[in-house]
Amino acid sequence: MTLNSSKLRIIVSGLIAQYPLGGISWHYFQYVLGLAQLGHDVYYIEDTGMYPYNPDEGGVSKGCELNVNYLADLMHRYDMSHKWAYCFPWKSQWFGMSDVVRQDVINSADMVLNVSGTMQKPWTYRANNTLVYIDTDPVFTQIKLAKEQAYFQKVVDAHDITFSYGESMPADMPESGHRWFPTRQPVVLSEWESQITPRNTYTTVMNWTSFKPIEYNGKQYGQKDVEFRKFMTLPELVAPIELEIAVNEGKTKGTPRHLLAHKGWRVVNPADVCADFDQYRHYIQSSRAEWSVAKNGYVVGQSAWFSDRSACYLAAGRPVILQDTGFSRTLPVGEGLYAFTTLEEAVSAVGSVEAHYQHNTAAARAIAEAYFDSDKVLNELIEIVTHGSTST
Repeated sequence: MTLNSSKLRIIVSGLIAQYPLGGISWHYFQYVLGLAQLGHDVYYIEDTGMYPYNPDEGGVSKGCELNVNYLADLMHRYDMSHKWAYCFPWKSQWFGMSDVVRQDVINSADMVLNVSGTMQKPWTYRANNTLVYIDTDPVFTQIKLAKEQAYFQKVVDAHDITFSYGESMPADMPESGHRWFPTRQPVVLSEWESQITPRNTYTTVMNWTSFKPIEYNGKQYGQKDVEFRKFMTLPELVAPIELEIAVNEGKTKGTPRHLLAHKGWRVVNPADVCADFDQYRHYIQSSRAEWSVAKNGYVVGQSAWFSDRSACYLAAGRPVILQDTGFSRTLPVGEGLYAFTTLEEAVSAVGSVEAHYQHNTAAARAIAEAYFDSDKVLNELIEIVTHGSTST
């Protein structure tokens, strides 16, 4: 399908109402805002088929008032009050755009961006548009396809073109029959400029565990808990720099908060420090830098995945020290952004940041401008969708 990429009607999917939390909101909304700032006619439609999470209730909710209000407030803030829709699964109740308007948007859309594969039935959005799948969980996605998970295969196969945050897939990744065009998190740079004086604390926001490890061809692909244990002693090695993690309790095994505290980590509740859209941004902007591990599956898979959260730290001018997932092959490292694989490398990276802190803050922002600017990332994505190649 050949499109005129000057101005398109684009639908973006996501999980903003499903999980009304700061980091999730920024991840998906920067697609919406970034495309709108490029001049496209953008709509946000959330149709996951899942009952939403309510942070006040601490779990899945039988209602959706809080979730709908959260999404409505966010869209209103950016003058998009009439450009969103959310489906609550009980009796398929829709909120936001009327049924008539929503269907007209679907029928007239040029492109549907199914970010993270969040749409329950993407084929129901098939009209005269191009369905685009954006894989934000590389390695895990390809293994699920290799394991022939039928419904997941059906979802991915419904799309015309597929992208992945796995920018450099290793040779031993299973073939899925899809061509994965590389892409990365778009960041609306103007939203992250900051005059906040950072505190003397390196931070990150993370899940301890999300799912049980999966196995493929004799290898296990686990979560962050597997990797974090290798770096438990880091705080004592970089003192007096403080290391803080905003971490949840973990789904499969409880987060060892007492052990982390004993080892010198400052452990805080994400619900207290970065629960919503504004708190999350402020938490990042007020941090001195980010230090974080990656999911074990990303480390084993080495697909060059890079965190949407870390991209926001860079945009805020905060240096990032991140466990290498292969991104050192696709992004510049050594100033502003540091990749580590061992405890010794992690300690050295902290020392390098502190030795030339102001230089590293400027370098961090420069990397965001060169590699994560929503104008560049989304223009390239659209160019590939419309013409099958990049503009460069």
